[in-house]
Amino acid sequence: MEQHAPALPSLGRRVLRHVMVPLAATWLAGTLVALGVAQYFTERAFDRSLLDDAYLLASHVRLEGDALQLTLTPREVSTVLFDQNESLYFAVTRPDGSLVAGQPGLRPPPGIEGATSFGDIEHGGKTVRAVVLHRTLPAPFAVVMAETTVGRGRLQGRLLLYSLVPQLLLLLLLAWWLRRAITRDMLPLAQLQQAVDHRNANDLTPVPVQATTRDVQRLAGAVNALLARLEGSVRAQREFAGNVAHELRTPLAGIRALADYGLAQKDPAAWREQLERIASSQARASRLVDQLLELAVAHEAEAGLRMEPVALDALVHDAVLRFLPRADAAGVDLGARGIDAPAWVEGDATLIEGILNNLLDNALRYGVTGGQGPAAVTVGLEIVDGETVLSVQDNGSGLPGEVQEQLMQRGAQGETGQLLGQGAGLGLALVAQYAKLMNARVSLGRDAQGRGWVCSIAFLNKTAV
Repeated sequence: MEQHAPALPSLGRRVLRHVMVPLAATWLAGTLVALGVAQYFTERAFDRSLLDDAYLLASHVRLEGDALQLTLTPREVSTVLFDQNESLYFAVTRPDGSLVAGQPGLRPPPGIEGATSFGDIEHGGKTVRAVVLHRTLPAPFAVVMAETTVGRGRLQGRLLLYSLVPQLLLLLLLAWWLRRAITRDMLPLAQLQQAVDHRNANDLTPVPVQATTRDVQRLAGAVNALLARLEGSVRAQREFAGNVAHELRTPLAGIRALADYGLAQKDPAAWREQLERIASSQARASRLVDQLLELAVAHEAEAGLRMEPVALDALVHDAVLRFLPRADAAGVDLGARGIDAPAWVEGDATLIEGILNNLLDNALRYGVTGGQGPAAVTVGLEIVDGETVLSVQDNGSGLPGEVQEQLMQRGAQGETGQLLGQGAGLGLALVAQYAKLMNARVSLGRDAQGRGWVCSIAFLNKTAV
C-alpha cells in the first residue's frame, strides 16, 4: 500500500505556535508569581487586622485583686469583634492555661513561641487563622484571637479571577492579531506558490511578487534568478538544436548528393573521386558538430565558470606542439615567441585551450593563402600595460577592417572560407564568447607592417601562488 507522508504544519501556524507557547508560559509564570505576592500581602493585611483585635482585647484586661478580668461585657465584645463575613473567636488565658474569658476550647497552636505568633488551628471542626498575643502586665496572660478564612478565600478567588481573565482575554486577542499579521505577511509566499504552481513549464519569465519583507524579496529574487538561468540554458539548448538542424542540413545533403552521383557512375575512378569528396565533406561536418558543441559548452559555462590562475605559457606551448604535425604537413612554419618566461592569467584553462584551438585552426585553414613568401603562423605572448596579451598571427592576405568585425558574429565567413567551402563561421564567434566569459578583450587587425592577420586577446595578470 502506498504510504503518504504526514501533513506538515503551515509556516504561519508554526510561527504562531513558536510565539504563543513561550508567551503563554511566561504569562502563566508571571501570573503565579503575582498571585503569590498578592496572597502574601493579603494574608499580612488580614493577620494585621486580627492582631489589632487581639491588642484591643488585651487593653481591656485588668487585675482585680489577685484575679485577671476582662472588663468588656459580652455585648461590648460582640460589638468590638463584629465582622460581616467572618466568625471571630477569642480566649484570654493564664500562664497555666486556665480561661479568663472567651471560648473554653480555644487554645494556642502548639509550638508557637514569642510575644506575637500566627498559625492555623482547628476549632469547632473548622480550620481558623489564629494569633497569640502574650502580655506580662498587669499580670502574665495570653490572648488567642481566631477567625475563619472565608473572606480570605473569597478575596484570593477574586484576585485570581480579576488577574487571570483579563490577561487571558488579552492573550487570546494577541493570538488573533498575530495570526492575522502573520497570515498577511505570509501572503506573498502564497502568491509566489500559486504563481509557480500555475506557471507553464515553457514560461521562464520572472515571477511577479509583491514582497512585504526582505526575506520574501530575497526568495523571490532567488526564484527569478533560477528561472533566468534556466531560460539561458533552455535558450542555449534550443539554439544548439536549431544550429545543428540548420548547419548540418547542407553538408548532409551534399554527402547524399555525392553518394547518389557516385552510385550512378560505372567508372571506378569516378567512385574514388566521389568517395574522397564524401570523406572531405564528412570531415567538415564533423568539425562543424565539434564547434556547435563547443558553442553550447560556452553558454553552459556562463552559469558555472570558475576563474583561477592559469599558466598561459604552458597552454601555448602545448597547443603549438599539438598543431605542429598539421602545420608541417601543410608546409606552414608554426612557431611561438614570448613563452620562455612564466605568464599567469586569471581565466579558465579549458576555455583558453578552446581559444587557441580555434585561432590556430583558422590560421592554418585560411591564413596561409594569398600571402607573400613562405606561409607562417606565430603564437605570441607579451605584457602590455599590465595585461598579458595572447596573439595568433599569420602572413596571409588579411582582411579589411569591416570584414574583420563581421567575423566576430556567429555564422559569418571570410571570403577564403567561402571559396574553400570549409567551416561554418563559428570559430571566431567561439573565441569572442570564451574571451567575454573570462573578462578578456579581443581585437583583430594586421601586423605592424600592415600585412597578414592578427587576433589578440588581453587577459588580466595573475600572480602565481
